[in-house]
Amino acid sequence: MDVLSDAIAAMRTGRPHSSRTARFAPWGFRFSPSRGAGFHVVLQGTAWLLPPDDGAPVRLGPGDVVLLAHGTGHALADRPDTPLVDAQPAPDGSWPTPSDRGPVGAEETLLLCGAYQLSRARAHPLLTELPPYVHFPARVGTHPRLRAAVDLLGAELAEPQPGSDAVVPALLDTLLLYLLRAWWLTECGDRSTGWSAALSDPVVAGALRALHDDPARAWTVEELGALGGLSRAAFARRFTALVGRSPLAYLTWWRMTTAGRLLRSDDLPLRAVAERSGYSSEFAFAKAFKREYGVPPGQYRKGA
Repeated sequence: MDVLSDAIAAMRTGRPHSSRTARFAPWGFRFSPSRGAGFHVVLQGTAWLLPPDDGAPVRLGPGDVVLLAHGTGHALADRPDTPLVDAQPAPDGSWPTPSDRGPVGAEETLLLCGAYQLSRARAHPLLTELPPYVHFPARVGTHPRLRAAVDLLGAELAEPQPGSDAVVPALLDTLLLYLLRAWWLTECGDRSTGWSAALSDPVVAGALRALHDDPARAWTVEELGALGGLSRAAFARRFTALVGRSPLAYLTWWRMTTAGRLLRSDDLPLRAVAERSGYSSEFAFAKAFKREYGVPPGQYRKGA
């Protein structure tokens, strides 16, 4: 798997949800902090995002998308000074559509909102590097695949068809990847360090793909450097500077993250989890896992 897809898979804990709803001025909703991630899309009309930490309000126009990757509390309103009420999600976490049409002549805003259930316990650094919110203004020719995913999701929610229960979660997963890719493509040209730079560096990105493709392999720094035509020392310096961990330290972290995901979501025997995580001995795996998580793998599985 590629690194971006793996980063999402390692954190996902449940089904995403979304809703398409109309709001009629005046309206203003306060969203409480959550452990997941969320997004808002303005399909029609305008809205104002009131960011976390009392940041300056951000005007959103038709086609604008906002990603809140860390689940921080925020608000959405028709105007920055509109009084806010707490958003009341449905049992599945979606935002219900109001039954009233609002006052006669009230300005209508059509919104597409959604949220993802993610675990922060082993958050991949690719995602922790994201700012509190990312705004993608609607501009002709920018991020066409992201726009296409938004259009498909909006149409599916507006007119559900047979199979929509399977299509909508798949589109939401696709949308999240497109949002993260759009951020990465926007940021990678402006940064010389960090994960956006790491994924745009052919040598480091190639090594990361190799580690994610086969984390159980007994990789050496020399082998990883040779993939990009660098010496051991030159590769180690380059990798550490961009990723923030040495190659083998990152490999160990990713192996333990993979093991935690398998224990949380699969019924594989511990021996099989150990082998997939790069350990030939179940005892050595259990010792390394307890050092990383604070509990033995069997206890971790029961708790999960």
